[in-house]
Amino acid sequence: MVRAEQVCKRFGQNEVLTGIDLEVGRGEVAVLLGPSGSGKSTFLRCINHLEKIDSGRLTVDGDPVGYVERGGRLHELREKEVAARRTEIGMVFQRFNLFPHMTALENIVEAPTQVRRESRRDAEEHARALLERVGLADKAKAYPSALSGGQQQRVAIARALAMRPKLMLFDEPTSALDPELVGDVLDAMRDLAADGMTMVVVTHEIGFAREVADLVAFMDGGVIVESGAPDQVLVDPRHERTRAFLSKVL
Repeated sequence: MVRAEQVCKRFGQNEVLTGIDLEVGRGEVAVLLGPSGSGKSTFLRCINHLEKIDSGRLTVDGDPVGYVERGGRLHELREKEVAARRTEIGMVFQRFNLFPHMTALENIVEAPTQVRRESRRDAEEHARALLERVGLADKAKAYPSALSGGQQQRVAIARALAMRPKLMLFDEPTSALDPELVGDVLDAMRDLAADGMTMVVVTHEIGFAREVADLVAFMDGGVIVESGAPDQVLVDPRHERTRAFLSKVL
């Protein structure tokens, strides 16, 4: 579903990604670990073409991100075409980014009706099913200000799922939450993984990574230092840098 080959990204003179190689199969969960500034969130944003890579190759479901291949050459997509592809990738951020003037139900219904042109009735039916799925069936009429942080994040997950994506990206979805609110969000993500959703997750929740991930990649300095099955990377890491990081977060 996701393939990165020598992906590089610079911001001015600062090279944030310096040759990322990673493959995530359909239905797999990949967890990206690493210290702040290691390039994890930037890489996630590149997958969704919120950031444009400077070199290398990055594909989602076989299609080059931000480009179309014709006659053996890559041609950059127009913004409208990029936006259309982006609808197939759900993204959940650290901050919930819900519309404060809309109820939970309205937040979820907005994109399917405006972007996919779904009927209001079908979109609302799907939205209510998603709210039930994330344990918030009774919060359809609640505004974000009346919801806890964990509840807002679960609404944000439901909102991303409303577009029926084939890939979900999570950028530290629990880092802004009080500790007692983290569990419900992780449970919603566990359910997605159990249903076969392909996911790339940036997180420091080591227990979640050990339990749910098919692949764990440790990043530092814009590169993947090592990657593999959770039991290998988290229990018996090969690199000293990985061991040093895990000793501080475990």
